[in-house]
Amino acid sequence: MPPSHLNGHEAREPWPTLRMLLQPGMGLKRWILLFFLGITIIALGLGYFLRQIYEVYVFPDFVYYATLQFLPRYLRGVLFLSLGFGSLGVALWKLNTTVLSALTRGGEENVVATLYLQRYLRRGPKIVALGGGNGLSTLLRGLKEHTGNLTAIVTVADDGGSTGRLRRELGVLPPGDFRKCIAALADAEPLVTELFQYRFDEGDGLEGHSFGNLFIVAMANITGSFERAIQESSRVLAVRGQILPSTLADVTLGAEYEDAITAEGESNIPQPGRGARIRRVYLTPEDAPAHPEAVKALLEADLIVLGPGSLYTSILPNLLVSGIRQAIQASTATKVYVCNVAEEPGETEGYTVTEHLQAVLHHGGAPIDVVLAQPPIVGTGPAHDPSHWPANVELQWADVVDPTDPYRHDPRKLAARLVQIAERRGRAPRALASVNGRHR
Repeated sequence: MPPSHLNGHEAREPWPTLRMLLQPGMGLKRWILLFFLGITIIALGLGYFLRQIYEVYVFPDFVYYATLQFLPRYLRGVLFLSLGFGSLGVALWKLNTTVLSALTRGGEENVVATLYLQRYLRRGPKIVALGGGNGLSTLLRGLKEHTGNLTAIVTVADDGGSTGRLRRELGVLPPGDFRKCIAALADAEPLVTELFQYRFDEGDGLEGHSFGNLFIVAMANITGSFERAIQESSRVLAVRGQILPSTLADVTLGAEYEDAITAEGESNIPQPGRGARIRRVYLTPEDAPAHPEAVKALLEADLIVLGPGSLYTSILPNLLVSGIRQAIQASTATKVYVCNVAEEPGETEGYTVTEHLQAVLHHGGAPIDVVLAQPPIVGTGPAHDPSHWPANVELQWADVVDPTDPYRHDPRKLAARLVQIAERRGRAPRALASVNGRHR
């Protein structure tokens, strides 16, 4: 059972703790053996001294009974060994549940479980996810249970709601999508994460703003940069992985429709019922430089995931940054496009899976190895048109939908399927299966 799913009672039980300590890859068994070897050597040394004293000193009669000399030697040995090992076991158990557990989140979480989780997450595949909005945060929420080598590359084109107001009034990069990613990857107390997502519903100047957006902007002013603000905010909420902007430039997303009309601003692009489809999207300025750390993460990745999320306003804006696009093209990682489970009004109404893929290839020029799609459900989800499907792209149908909401992905189902793709292509360590087996 993964430590992240241990409840408070289970974390205090000695046997689950012992099993986790002895798991392969923990790096602890050698030190436990050395510990017992040291005790054995000390016992041997004491034995030599006691034997010397026993030979030259006459003990009082009660020592005969206190040392159980009326019993056979083998029986005495068994009794003393049992007492010694029992004392060591109780001591280690109590040490773990008192002193060591106090070092992690107020003593409520077992330190061995935490170590067990971190050790295995550190050995997970290097996964880079690109996107924005609720789709990216949903994906990250599932992936963080499978690997600690996780990078989220987030679009900076958002200009709506609280984010848009802060961007226009203070000239900062849009914090909204970063806030969602931080909350999704946070390993902090649930109350802290809930606070980060809290949105004010009243108050002059505060109404509509989320606490997390204000926190990030304040942190940017304190640290002197938006980039540092994301790093420090991630540290405060104990984020698993890293969150990076695709570019630090102040960009504006534009769209050209099939009737040659254009729209400027990410929030103005989805126009339900307009009739004309989006032909292409573009950034202004076009030469926005890619974030160096984002490029590095892409080049070192084992798996690159595009989506889920709004195709034209969350996923494609990342590919419009030339450095990001070139890094994806140069990367040897397996590249997966996760198709949305439902049509998006004003963006992908009536789209087939093929048309989703064509839009990605048209804007990114990046080779896609696998498209992961939910089997069509009546009334939801894109259909499939095999007549124009590229021969070099694998299409995988999988049940990745949230059973409580057929219009959204299920984080655990989606993450488990992506890890399976990585494993099948020889990217992910097999040991990972023992950590996340319950999600398979």
